[in-house]
Amino acid sequence: MTGTYVTTYTRTHTATWLADLILSSIADVLASLGIDTTRLYQKWNQDLAAITAWIEEGSLAMVLVECHRPDGTVSPVVEFPVVYSSEAIGDVQFTAHNASIARFRAKLESVPRGTTYRLFCTFNWTPSEQPGWSDGTRASTEGLRSSSLGTIGSAPHASAGMRYLK
Repeated sequence: MTGTYVTTYTRTHTATWLADLILSSIADVLASLGIDTTRLYQKWNQDLAAITAWIEEGSLAMVLVECHRPDGTVSPVVEFPVVYSSEAIGDVQFTAHNASIARFRAKLESVPRGTTYRLFCTFNWTPSEQPGWSDGTRASTEGLRSSSLGTIGSAPHASAGMRYLK
């Protein structure tokens, strides 16, 4: 009985921590690009709760942000894939790779004034319904170059990475 409690407790903490790390990274990227983050912060608690729930249930495959430019093009796209493990591996700690994220943000070019963003999530299977989230259609990423930052955060049971498509 205690083992189940510890696993559930750790998985809940992992989900909350990774969801916050992903949303914080999205906020940092948007700010570095010069995109208004007001809406992101207004919906922060709702989005954090949804992403946390999906990580906890294991359905979330990826969170991504598309940057929609005034001319109709979509660039960049930043993806945050989530990878799960069935059990905590060894001595896995809650580790954020802040230096890598900071180096990545420093390389970002600003986008044209009036660029907006859209958040999407992709799933391993049908997720639980969450307030404020509905189906949507992603923009095509055909022709965009992909660059991987690698893992941005590791925790017991799951980790998150980051890819940049431009």
